Amino acid sequence: MAMRLLTTPSALSHPTKLFFVSSPKPSSRASSIFQPRPLCRVFTRKMVVTACVKVEEANVKETAKQEWGKVSAVFFDMDGVLCNSENPSRKAAVDVFAEIGVQCTAEDFAPFTGMGEANFLGGVANVKGVKEFDTEAAKKRFFEIYLDKYAKPNSGIGFPGALELITQCKNKGLKVAVASSADRVKVDANLAAAGLSISMFDAIVSADAFENLKPAPDIFLAASKILDVSPEECIVIEDAVAGIQAANAANMRCIAVTTTLREEALKAVGPSFIRNDIGSISLDDILSGGSGGYSL
Repeated sequence: MAMRLLTTPSALSHPTKLFFVSSPKPSSRASSIFQPRPLCRVFTRKMVVTACVKVEEANVKETAKQEWGKVSAVFFDMDGVLCNSENPSRKAAVDVFAEIGVQCTAEDFAPFTGMGEANFLGGVANVKGVKEFDTEAAKKRFFEIYLDKYAKPNSGIGFPGALELITQCKNKGLKVAVASSADRVKVDANLAAAGLSISMFDAIVSADAFENLKPAPDIFLAASKILDVSPEECIVIEDAVAGIQAANAANMRCIAVTTTLREEALKAVGPSFIRNDIGSISLDDILSGGSGGYSL
């Protein structure tokens, strides 16, 4: 049941009203100084204020959990959330550019994280001034390198705790989906490499069928439609700025993880709250906003 926050009682301005027993009115000012006071229990100003603060703190936490709202589905981003694959992806991209004689570093690709391979590769090509860059050919070569060197089956790129959290969500009756800006070939390879069976998920939504990728909300909205769950009842778990922006645009709550970017960068785009990684996210975080409520 919802409770209103308590304010400091008006009786505090009249302390005598809080006495259980009051002493008789002294006959004179002088005698009142030396007159023994009867034993009594008194609620002092400090005691009352402390009690109110404790009640207020309890009610803030309760209100925050109530405001979190109903949850029916959880959408997991893949790279950087389910799979520790962001850095290997950047390395594969560096290899692609090296083959065409363009020197890059892994950090060059950071601004394009979470936007899909076409933007991931094409963005750096634009920055580097590569003329007549063939995005589709580059994507094909990227996937060849990535699958051959970094995403072999059962290579252990899955984040600890991913399988456990997915299982807990399913046991609680929540629908679960992968919602990624990566192409399906990479999604399937990463899940296999992480030891996560495709059959665990109620839906897998990848970039192949979309013109507008994250930060556009299209992928998340498509996932909610496939699962027949309203956006307001969906929780997104993301590691990238573009993914958080997409979740916000889809009117979905978003738990961010700091596996790819620093906390300051994630806070700037307004996730509901932030955890270190998927292993740090509890079922309570998903169902009620965690112990700290939510920040929006």
